[in-house]
Amino acid sequence: MRPRRRPIEPSRPVNRDTTRINDAIRVPRVRLIDDDGAQLGIKTTDEARDYAYGKNLDLVEVAAQADPPVAKIMDYGKYRYEQEQKAKQARKHQSQIHVKEIKLRPKIGVHDYNTKKGHVERFLNQRAKVKVTIMFRGRETSHPERGRDLLLRLADDVKDVGLIESQPLLDGRNMVMVLAPTKNAGVKRDAEAEDAQRREEAVQGDRGGQDPPPPDHAQPQPRAQVVEAEAEVRP
Repeated sequence: MRPRRRPIEPSRPVNRDTTRINDAIRVPRVRLIDDDGAQLGIKTTDEARDYAYGKNLDLVEVAAQADPPVAKIMDYGKYRYEQEQKAKQARKHQSQIHVKEIKLRPKIGVHDYNTKKGHVERFLNQRAKVKVTIMFRGRETSHPERGRDLLLRLADDVKDVGLIESQPLLDGRNMVMVLAPTKNAGVKRDAEAEDAQRREEAVQGDRGGQDPPPPDHAQPQPRAQVVEAEAEVRP
Protein backbone atom coordinates (compact mmCIF):
# COMPACT_ATOMS: atom_id res chain seq x y z
CA MET A 1 0.00 0.00 0.00
CA ARG A 2 1.15 3.47 -0.83
CA PRO A 3 1.41 5.87 2.08
CA ARG A 4 -1.36 8.44 2.21
CA ARG A 5 -0.23 11.82 1.07
CA ARG A 6 -1.00 14.75 3.29
CA PRO A 7 -3.01 17.44 1.58
CA ILE A 8 -0.95 20.45 0.54
CA GLU A 9 -2.04 23.49 2.48
CA PRO A 10 -2.02 26.81 0.63
CA SER A 11 0.96 28.86 1.57
CA ARG A 12 0.23 31.89 3.74
CA PRO A 13 2.05 35.13 3.10
CA VAL A 14 4.52 35.80 5.88
CA ASN A 15 6.19 39.14 6.46
CA ARG A 16 9.77 37.92 6.53
CA ASP A 17 12.81 40.12 6.85
CA THR A 18 14.67 39.90 3.55
CA THR A 19 17.57 42.11 4.61
CA ARG A 20 20.87 40.39 3.98
CA ILE A 21 23.34 40.51 6.84
CA ASN A 22 26.77 39.01 7.55
CA ASP A 23 27.23 35.65 5.76
CA ALA A 24 24.05 36.17 3.72
CA ILE A 25 25.82 38.93 1.74
CA ARG A 26 27.27 37.03 -1.25
CA VAL A 27 28.45 39.89 -3.50
CA PRO A 28 32.24 40.14 -3.89
CA ARG A 29 32.53 43.84 -2.96
CA VAL A 30 30.54 46.42 -0.99
CA ARG A 31 30.72 50.12 -0.38
CA LEU A 32 31.25 50.20 3.36
CA ILE A 33 29.80 52.69 5.84
CA ASP A 34 31.00 52.67 9.42
CA ASP A 35 28.66 52.61 12.40
CA ASP A 36 29.24 56.35 12.93
CA GLY A 37 28.30 57.15 9.31
CA ALA A 38 31.84 57.52 7.99
CA GLN A 39 32.49 56.39 4.41
CA LEU A 40 35.16 53.67 4.36
CA GLY A 41 35.17 53.17 0.58
CA ILE A 42 34.88 49.97 -1.42
CA LYS A 43 35.98 46.83 0.39
CA THR A 44 35.75 43.16 -0.31
CA THR A 45 32.85 41.55 1.47
CA ASP A 46 35.19 39.41 3.54
CA GLU A 47 37.16 42.48 4.66
CA ALA A 48 33.96 44.35 5.53
CA ARG A 49 32.60 41.36 7.43
CA ASP A 50 35.81 40.93 9.41
CA TYR A 51 35.79 44.64 10.19
CA ALA A 52 32.23 44.37 11.52
CA TYR A 53 33.03 41.29 13.57
CA GLY A 54 36.03 43.10 15.02
CA LYS A 55 33.65 45.70 16.44
CA ASN A 56 31.25 42.98 17.62
CA LEU A 57 28.65 44.36 15.20
CA ASP A 58 26.88 43.20 12.03
CA LEU A 59 27.45 43.89 8.37
CA VAL A 60 24.07 44.90 6.91
CA GLU A 61 23.26 45.43 3.24
CA VAL A 62 21.30 48.71 3.06
CA ALA A 63 21.27 49.38 -0.70
CA ALA A 64 21.28 46.19 -2.71
CA GLN A 65 20.58 47.93 -6.06
CA ALA A 66 23.71 50.10 -5.93
CA ASP A 67 26.87 49.13 -7.79
CA PRO A 68 28.54 47.91 -5.71
CA PRO A 69 25.89 47.37 -3.00
CA VAL A 70 26.12 49.56 0.09
CA ALA A 71 26.66 47.86 3.43
CA LYS A 72 26.69 49.44 6.87
CA ILE A 73 28.18 48.42 10.20
CA MET A 74 25.52 48.28 12.93
CA ASP A 75 23.91 46.31 15.73
CA TYR A 76 21.17 44.82 13.60
CA GLY A 77 19.12 43.42 16.51
CA LYS A 78 19.03 46.84 18.18
CA TYR A 79 18.20 48.48 14.85
CA ARG A 80 15.25 46.14 14.24
CA TYR A 81 13.93 46.74 17.76
CA GLU A 82 14.08 50.53 17.33
CA GLN A 83 12.30 50.32 13.97
CA GLU A 84 9.52 48.17 15.45
CA GLN A 85 9.05 50.63 18.32
CA LYS A 86 8.83 53.56 15.91
CA ALA A 87 6.26 51.73 13.79
CA LYS A 88 4.24 50.89 16.90
CA GLN A 89 4.22 54.53 18.03
CA ALA A 90 3.21 55.66 14.54
CA ARG A 91 0.26 53.27 14.53
CA LYS A 92 -0.69 54.38 18.02
CA HIS A 93 -0.85 58.06 17.07
CA GLN A 94 -2.47 57.45 13.72
CA SER A 95 -5.93 59.03 13.83
CA GLN A 96 -8.89 57.38 12.15
CA ILE A 97 -11.23 59.59 10.16
CA HIS A 98 -14.90 58.69 10.55
CA VAL A 99 -17.53 60.00 8.14
CA LYS A 100 -21.15 60.31 9.23
CA GLU A 101 -24.04 61.01 6.87
CA ILE A 102 -27.15 63.13 7.35
CA LYS A 103 -29.94 63.28 4.77
CA LEU A 104 -32.30 66.21 4.35
CA ARG A 105 -35.20 67.18 2.11
CA PRO A 106 -35.42 70.61 0.46
CA LYS A 107 -38.77 71.30 2.18
CA ILE A 108 -37.72 70.14 5.63
CA GLY A 109 -39.68 71.56 8.58
CA VAL A 110 -38.21 73.75 11.29
CA HIS A 111 -38.38 71.06 13.99
CA ASP A 112 -36.79 68.40 11.77
CA TYR A 113 -34.11 70.85 10.66
CA ASN A 114 -33.15 71.65 14.24
CA THR A 115 -33.00 67.94 15.04
CA LYS A 116 -30.76 67.23 12.05
CA LYS A 117 -28.58 70.23 12.92
CA GLY A 118 -28.15 68.84 16.43
CA HIS A 119 -26.97 65.53 14.97
CA VAL A 120 -24.46 67.34 12.75
CA GLU A 121 -23.08 69.30 15.72
CA ARG A 122 -22.81 66.13 17.78
CA PHE A 123 -20.89 64.33 15.02
CA LEU A 124 -18.54 67.27 14.52
CA ASN A 125 -17.91 67.48 18.27
CA GLN A 126 -16.92 63.81 18.07
CA ARG A 127 -14.34 65.00 15.53
CA ALA A 128 -15.96 63.14 12.65
CA LYS A 129 -16.61 64.44 9.19
CA VAL A 130 -20.24 64.82 8.15
CA LYS A 131 -21.60 64.18 4.67
CA VAL A 132 -24.84 66.14 4.28
CA THR A 133 -27.09 65.00 1.43
CA ILE A 134 -30.11 66.84 0.03
CA MET A 135 -32.51 64.44 -1.67
CA PHE A 136 -34.62 65.87 -4.51
CA ARG A 137 -37.82 64.24 -5.71
CA GLY A 138 -39.99 64.95 -8.73
CA ARG A 139 -40.07 68.62 -9.68
CA GLU A 140 -37.74 69.54 -6.82
CA THR A 141 -34.85 68.76 -9.17
CA SER A 142 -35.72 71.89 -11.17
CA HIS A 143 -34.79 74.08 -8.18
CA PRO A 144 -31.35 72.92 -7.05
CA GLU A 145 -30.67 76.37 -5.60
CA ARG A 146 -33.03 75.56 -2.74
CA GLY A 147 -30.91 72.61 -1.71
CA ARG A 148 -27.75 74.68 -2.02
CA ASP A 149 -29.21 77.46 0.13
CA LEU A 150 -30.23 74.90 2.76
CA LEU A 151 -26.77 73.38 2.86
CA LEU A 152 -25.06 76.76 3.16
CA ARG A 153 -27.51 77.73 5.91
CA LEU A 154 -26.63 74.56 7.80
CA ALA A 155 -22.92 75.23 7.36
CA ASP A 156 -23.38 78.74 8.73
CA ASP A 157 -25.37 77.46 11.73
CA VAL A 158 -22.59 75.03 12.74
CA LYS A 159 -19.62 77.21 11.74
CA ASP A 160 -18.29 77.19 15.32
CA VAL A 161 -17.56 73.46 15.14
CA GLY A 162 -17.55 72.70 11.41
CA LEU A 163 -16.23 74.08 8.16
CA ILE A 164 -17.00 73.25 4.56
CA GLU A 165 -14.50 70.76 3.19
CA SER A 166 -16.42 70.04 -0.01
CA GLN A 167 -18.77 72.66 -1.45
CA PRO A 168 -22.36 71.63 -2.34
CA LEU A 169 -22.21 69.53 -5.49
CA LEU A 170 -25.17 68.19 -7.47
CA ASP A 171 -24.91 64.44 -8.06
CA GLY A 172 -27.93 63.16 -9.98
CA ARG A 173 -30.97 63.68 -7.75
CA ASN A 174 -28.84 64.46 -4.72
CA MET A 175 -26.73 67.40 -3.65
CA VAL A 176 -23.83 66.63 -1.34
CA MET A 177 -21.71 68.77 0.96
CA VAL A 178 -18.98 67.59 3.34
CA LEU A 179 -18.27 69.30 6.66
CA ALA A 180 -15.05 68.79 8.60
CA PRO A 181 -14.57 69.51 12.33
CA THR A 182 -12.75 72.70 13.29
CA LYS A 183 -10.06 72.97 15.95
CA ASN A 184 -12.74 74.05 18.42
CA ALA A 185 -14.87 70.97 17.78
CA GLY A 186 -15.17 68.88 20.92
CA VAL A 187 -13.41 71.45 23.13
CA LYS A 188 -16.58 72.32 25.03
CA ARG A 189 -17.46 68.65 25.45
CA ASP A 190 -13.98 67.89 26.79
CA ALA A 191 -14.19 70.84 29.20
CA GLU A 192 -17.57 69.67 30.52
CA ALA A 193 -16.23 66.15 31.02
CA GLU A 194 -13.24 67.55 32.90
CA ASP A 195 -15.50 69.69 35.14
CA ALA A 196 -17.66 66.66 35.90
CA GLN A 197 -14.59 64.66 36.84
CA ARG A 198 -13.39 67.44 39.14
CA ARG A 199 -16.77 67.61 40.85
CA GLU A 200 -16.73 63.84 41.38
CA GLU A 201 -13.24 64.03 42.85
CA ALA A 202 -14.34 66.85 45.16
CA VAL A 203 -17.31 64.81 46.40
CA GLN A 204 -15.07 61.81 47.05
CA GLY A 205 -12.65 64.06 48.91
CA ASP A 206 -15.41 65.36 51.18
CA ARG A 207 -16.49 61.81 51.95
CA GLY A 208 -12.98 60.97 53.03
CA GLY A 209 -12.90 63.82 55.63
CA GLN A 210 -14.33 63.96 59.10
CA ASP A 211 -17.99 63.49 59.78
CA PRO A 212 -20.00 66.69 60.28
CA PRO A 213 -20.72 67.66 63.90
CA PRO A 214 -24.03 66.44 65.35
CA PRO A 215 -26.95 68.90 65.48
CA ASP A 216 -27.36 71.18 68.48
CA HIS A 217 -30.14 69.13 70.10
CA ALA A 218 -27.90 66.03 70.03
CA GLN A 219 -24.96 67.68 71.76
CA PRO A 220 -24.60 66.93 75.55
CA GLN A 221 -25.36 69.86 77.90
CA PRO A 222 -22.65 71.16 80.25
CA ARG A 223 -22.71 69.84 83.89
CA ALA A 224 -23.48 73.27 85.38
CA GLN A 225 -26.66 73.58 83.33
CA VAL A 226 -27.81 70.13 84.42
CA VAL A 227 -27.35 70.93 88.13
CA GLU A 228 -29.24 74.20 87.75
CA ALA A 229 -32.14 72.44 86.04
CA GLU A 230 -32.33 69.87 88.87
CA ALA A 231 -32.39 72.68 91.47
CA GLU A 232 -35.38 74.27 89.79
CA VAL A 233 -37.30 71.03 89.89
CA ARG A 234 -36.79 70.42 93.64
CA PRO A 235 -39.54 71.85 95.96
